[in-house]
This record gives sequence, C-alpha cells and structure tokens, in this order.
Amino acid sequence: MNRSIFFNKADKSITLGNRIALKSFLEQQMKKEGIKVECLQYVFCSDKYLLNINKQYLNHDYYTDIISFDLSEIKGQLVGDVYISVDRVKENAKTMKNTQVNELLRVIFHGALHFCGYKDKKSADAKLMRSMEEKWLKAYLKSVPRGTI
Repeated sequence: MNRSIFFNKADKSITLGNRIALKSFLEQQMKKEGIKVECLQYVFCSDKYLLNINKQYLNHDYYTDIISFDLSEIKGQLVGDVYISVDRVKENAKTMKNTQVNELLRVIFHGALHFCGYKDKKSADAKLMRSMEEKWLKAYLKSVPRGTI
C-alpha cells in the first residue's frame, strides 16, 4: 500500500476515483524522472484558500490553480506539498472544454512535473510542460480501466 502520496482537503472536497492507481502512476513517472517520492501531499482547496497562500508565501495577489512547495532536504528525494484550487480546476475545465476529471488530473501531473524540474514561466518551458502533462495524462488514462477514474 502506498504511504508516500496523500490526497487531502483543506476546505473543498473532490471526487477522485482509483486513488491507489493514481498514486502508483505518479510514483512510477517520477521515478523515471529520477525522483523518489518520500512524501507528497496534495491539498484540495477553494480559490479563497489558495489566494491566501499565494499572498502570504509568494506575494502574488491573484487566483491560480496550483501552488507547489518543495520541502525536500535531499536532492532526488521528494518531500512536497501541492495545493490545488478545485474552483479553478472547474473553471479551467469549462474554458478549455475539458472534463473536470481530466483537468484535475492535468493539474495533479503539473504539480508533480514541477518537482521533476519542469518549469512554465517562459514560453518554451510552458510548451514542454504542456506536452509532458499530455503525455502523462494519455499514459495514465490508457493504464486505468474505464469507469475507475
């Protein structure tokens, strides 16, 4: 049983099927990138909750879908927290004409990819990040039986 990846809620709940398969997939993908997951916590929250984190820790006064904190002390051995706004995920799914489940998975993978060294501030970096999100999403959806996501 996986005891290194956790899905928790702050002030918003989400429906996330087949968590065991998702945790296993994340660990495998990150291992391929040279990262051993010691402890990775995903925290689902509201726009308001994440905005407060954004202001307090990053001095940013705007909504975002995800904030990742790398708390690792040893390179290659991940200890990290990922905060995901469920409100932003739902809004982005509508805007991108994507399902909420696929958008949630994309954001979960996005957070993991940041810990693997992928960036998204520059245009070229963002393009690579998007292609890796798509690659992981396709691989995950192919690996999980229909109806269990």
